[in-house]
Amino acid sequence: MGRVQGKVALITGGGSGLGAADSELLAREGATVVVTDVKLETAQAVADRIGNGSIALQLDVASEEAWVAVMTTIEEKLGRLDILVNNAGVVLSADVEETTLKQYQWVNAIMSEGVFLGCKHAIPLMNKNDGGSIINMSSTGALLGYPIFFAYSAAKGAVRGMTKSIAVMCQEKGYKIRCNAIFPGAIETPMVQEAEGRLGKPNAIPEGVLPFGTAGHPKDIAAMVLFLASDESRFVNGAEMVVDNGVTIRPF
Repeated sequence: MGRVQGKVALITGGGSGLGAADSELLAREGATVVVTDVKLETAQAVADRIGNGSIALQLDVASEEAWVAVMTTIEEKLGRLDILVNNAGVVLSADVEETTLKQYQWVNAIMSEGVFLGCKHAIPLMNKNDGGSIINMSSTGALLGYPIFFAYSAAKGAVRGMTKSIAVMCQEKGYKIRCNAIFPGAIETPMVQEAEGRLGKPNAIPEGVLPFGTAGHPKDIAAMVLFLASDESRFVNGAEMVVDNGVTIRPF
């Protein structure tokens, strides 16, 4: 307990799925969590449930105005920001031939531009105190070829590159800010359910070591988020933390 005691964490897409799991675990370990989501009511429900002084804010991650407003509110209400988890995401099932320009722009506005804006506006606030930890959610889609998730994979690839650039920049400028990326495999979330055509019909995930081909549980990603958010990971910077039960290492 208390691995992020006294820290302030901002989670995007915190109203469900991975974001809700991240919010819950960070609050349990002592953080005050700012749960953000484009749907305020879902963010509020999570903030009410996890407690520990957590607050809910509406945030459209594709809007720079919204990011500026959220950072202003955090500074006014909580005085600092120590952890940013750029988690918000959407899924589009279409290959390059099927994807329209508008669809491509929509996916990348949320998961590429949204991550850029979050990092850009979090860094100055983090720098006003003791620095912090930025955790960007990429995907195994950035590491493998998934034709049906073309726009999604492109956005997650951008996250991979941004993370490394930000990590090096912060070191070069003497900022006490680390920036890492997590690359989840298939995790049992509403987004995965939607992609598989079974939204609202979750599969049960067993405890213990999981066999190959089984989806992970949101808590499996939250545990990595907690590690990267805590001071335990002080020597981890610009890293690719692949959490996929071995999918990307198989030779076939």
